[in-house]
Amino acid sequence: MQTTIDGAGRIVVPKALRDRLGLEGGAALEITERGGVIEIVPVPAQISLVESAAGLVGVPERELPVLDDDIVRATLEQMRR
Repeated sequence: MQTTIDGAGRIVVPKALRDRLGLEGGAALEITERGGVIEIVPVPAQISLVESAAGLVGVPERELPVLDDDIVRATLEQMRR
């Protein structure tokens, strides 16, 4: 997937990729450079532990995308690289 950098240095993340990763405007991203490669990774959601009738439950501080088969496959594929 290709994109461009505009004159102000902004990169447009294609909509299909934003949708697949659950990224929305204002999402926090970590940008690093390793050996001439730019890596952009969503900042992990902060989780709070909340007591419930079933015990402690992890609750994200922001709404997260629904975990579906495509997200699981993409994550597994990324981890295998």
